[in-house]
Amino acid sequence: MLKIAKKWAAILAGLMLWVGASCALALEVKPDAPTRYTVKKNDTLWDIAGIFLDKPWLWPELWRNNTQILNPHLIYSGDVLILRIVDGEPVLDVVRQKTQVTLSPNANRTVKQGEPINLLPWSVIEPYLQHHEILDAGKYEILPHLLGNKNASIRFVNEDLVMSRRSGRARDQYRVIRKQSTIEDLDGNELGVQIHHIADASMVEDRAEGEWLVKIDGSNSEAKRGDKLLYGEPKTAGDMALQPADESQRAFIVGNLHQYELLGKYDVVIVDLGEGEIEPGTVMGIYQQGPVIIDGDEPKYSTESKVVVSVFDDGSTVHQPALKVGELIIFSTFTNASYGIITRASDMVRTGNIVAQP
Repeated sequence: MLKIAKKWAAILAGLMLWVGASCALALEVKPDAPTRYTVKKNDTLWDIAGIFLDKPWLWPELWRNNTQILNPHLIYSGDVLILRIVDGEPVLDVVRQKTQVTLSPNANRTVKQGEPINLLPWSVIEPYLQHHEILDAGKYEILPHLLGNKNASIRFVNEDLVMSRRSGRARDQYRVIRKQSTIEDLDGNELGVQIHHIADASMVEDRAEGEWLVKIDGSNSEAKRGDKLLYGEPKTAGDMALQPADESQRAFIVGNLHQYELLGKYDVVIVDLGEGEIEPGTVMGIYQQGPVIIDGDEPKYSTESKVVVSVFDDGSTVHQPALKVGELIIFSTFTNASYGIITRASDMVRTGNIVAQP
């Protein structure tokens, strides 16, 4: 009965989700958008787009009539962006002052530009790509694990030789990983195992019948008995084409890597959509729905009442609309779940918030 009630609640939340009066991807400039903006160090394309647009994922549209810059990703610190209107449509131009170095009275050389600004704050995202992952529970269980060493140590650091269980074909290099938590959806269904990259390990001896001898290196923290060995390189960011989630995509924030209760801009969350349902680069809105209100002589929130909330429309319950409180971008996907970074938040984000079309 509980699962049925939860499913009905999800359906009602989806039906009541307010995604704005229009779903058309119209390019609308913010009323308070500046006409000139100088790009600063540590700016991102997403931040700059948010200065000019309410829908930052539409920022390439600002460049469609710009013949100065063929690749809008190549914007540098110090560039001046100028917003103007052409045939009633907003267009963004760039003014770039090239630095000159005098080599002789008759020759100049242009100094090379610095690195272009990033699309997203990769300095924030990279640790999650390198050190965190969501594995299928079945795959995690069969991974080989560390047993111990000749000194009967319980913790291991760089250069330590450690015995491990043998599993499958021996590889030259492994990552030592540790389980952080089990990831579940809001109905309690298991989505995977959250793991953390502890160290690296290289194969030293693989001729024993049931064990291997590995050497610990590249430690991020001390390895322990029971930590597992995972073969394969961590994911990389790759190129992402930003696109809004379509109308059919509805999901929930089911957790985060640090067990925080309240989340904000640049926090990383876990969404219950897998790699077969969503792609990196998908922009999603974050919506918060208040508790059901039970009407009567004294209206109560469902969270403070012992009365069972009816899933039928009998007039005794009032479902609040889901209001938008932010946006996130999916940047890494796994079998049953994904990582997303919160790019805008007007209120605190929580586990259980709805994610859908932005």
